[in-house]
Amino acid sequence: MSGTSLDGIDVALIETDGETIASFGPGRTYVYAPETRELLFRAMADARDMTDRDARPGILARAERLSTERHGQALAAFLKEFPAYREVDVIGYHGQTVLHRPENRLTVQLGNGPALAREVRGMTRGRGPALVYNMRAADVAAGGQGAPLVPVYHRALARGLGPPKPLLVLNLGGVANVTYVDGRRDPIACDTGPANALIDDFLKARTDLPFDDEGLIAAHGTVAEAVVDRLMTHPFFHRPPPKSLDRNEFRAWVNEHAGLDGMNTADGVATLTALSAASVGAVLPFLPDRPTRLIVAGGGAHNTTLLRMLGARTGIETVSADAVGWSTDALEAQAFAFLAVRALKGLALSFPTTTGVPEPMTGGVIVPPPAA
Repeated sequence: MSGTSLDGIDVALIETDGETIASFGPGRTYVYAPETRELLFRAMADARDMTDRDARPGILARAERLSTERHGQALAAFLKEFPAYREVDVIGYHGQTVLHRPENRLTVQLGNGPALAREVRGMTRGRGPALVYNMRAADVAAGGQGAPLVPVYHRALARGLGPPKPLLVLNLGGVANVTYVDGRRDPIACDTGPANALIDDFLKARTDLPFDDEGLIAAHGTVAEAVVDRLMTHPFFHRPPPKSLDRNEFRAWVNEHAGLDGMNTADGVATLTALSAASVGAVLPFLPDRPTRLIVAGGGAHNTTLLRMLGARTGIETVSADAVGWSTDALEAQAFAFLAVRALKGLALSFPTTTGVPEPMTGGVIVPPPAA
């Protein structure tokens, strides 16, 4: 998994039948070099006017080749460190999202699945694994949002926790997405708003720092509450689930309404961090019942200031995924392994309550192992 924070590639191994998780294997993160990250940012810029998901305008063709190559290198490093897993059965390959416009039935993830499958077969034993990629496109083509796709994995994880429920599982990547699980119905899910993207981009413009490590900069700033209130008038925050958004959805809105140029760096970061927390709180009125606990994963889960703000603005006990025996850093990569198994079995990846797709549906393009 390489998410919209553009910080690197997460590789994780699980053992699953697509319904339950038998065991968790190791997980690793392979950080992007600065030049790779910069190329992917430029690819996102070149993707803004795309209308054909197979087109590769500007530098997107180069970015796709590089992204595929980096994923191959990440898998090679993982299998070298853990040679016992060279007999893996299937690999789920998310690719790198550069554009997400579900209202236009368009979502674009860079990544050459067949090329990666050929490369991986040289690293594995036997016939090699199947590879599943392009997991969002079928949902979007059917009229769904194409995101979030991880809720069915959140549901499987939550089954292992037992009561109390309902739970809210929050992933804090470039964009934040949340899953409501009560054990009685299909999960309810949506993107809530910006998580790390606006903070990271603001810091990139002001400093040479890629992110607010542990939320220390935000902790030294003062939140401009009037600015947060103004930003929260965006119509997206007042729409019920399901809903999703592009990484750069709020950039123009923030530029127009936040007045960040007049703030010092710490106050700007604190205000954007508060916006991320407030956008999660805005989902609560749309849920069937009040959650008993908020479980947080993703890179933003290491931002202690954001976690504190989440607890304060939602009034819900807020804990990291690690605290309940899950993996804060590997959870989303695990989810795409889980989804790959479901795709092989023709099981649903998305639901009307998670993406707005008309009916539960499977997805993904499967590259099978070569014939014996």
